[in-house]
Amino acid sequence: MGKQPVRMKAVVYALSPFQQKIMPGLWKDLPSKIHHKVSENWLSATLLLAPLVGTYAYVQQYQEKEKLAHRY
Repeated sequence: MGKQPVRMKAVVYALSPFQQKIMPGLWKDLPSKIHHKVSENWLSATLLLAPLVGTYAYVQQYQEKEKLAHRY
């Protein structure tokens, strides 16, 4: 008559507890990768962090000055 639906088995993926090589390339030669990223992007990082550090230092100095002004 018609086609009968066929039951298909599901595929289950799992990691073996004895094989822990999930991302071995991530930790391989990590200091060299960090040095490469820093040397490649030092100008962008400086331009980002300089205004933030400057603003933070100014706010700290201003708060200290206000605190001393209201002391007496």
